[in-house]
Amino acid sequence: MIGVIGAGRASDVAYAAAWEVGRLLAEAGATLVCGGLGGVMEGACRGCTEAGGLAVGILPGAVAGQANPWVGLPIVTNLGHARNIVIAHTAQALIAIEGEYGTLSEIAVALKLGKPVVSLRSWQDIPGMTRVDTPEEAVRRVLDLLAGRNPLGV
Repeated sequence: MIGVIGAGRASDVAYAAAWEVGRLLAEAGATLVCGGLGGVMEGACRGCTEAGGLAVGILPGAVAGQANPWVGLPIVTNLGHARNIVIAHTAQALIAIEGEYGTLSEIAVALKLGKPVVSLRSWQDIPGMTRVDTPEEAVRRVLDLLAGRNPLGV
């Protein structure tokens, strides 16, 4: 289960990157987990679903209908921003695409838990986080990190 995190309102570049990450994760056989709303979350869910994968949305509210149309399994929490902690605990690793403070909170929790976090045009200069430049590199790195391979070759 790989988390894709980012803001509910995304630039066109971030949406396209999220779509590609979602597609690549589905093709790799991963289940995608995210916050289930718009922006980066929607882009990732759409790419995943269109590629035949499962997108799980851990929603902040109490209504499954809040999920974007590409969420295959909506999980209602009624936890508001606290659902970010659930996402970080549920995912084996995170790919952050752009994002705001909610994304930063998910990054912090995942790193505290010792989980891999890959940044694609997201927060910078956070110790323990791996920066990448492309969706392909993001997916490859996160899968390598989970497999115990050192994708940096050091």
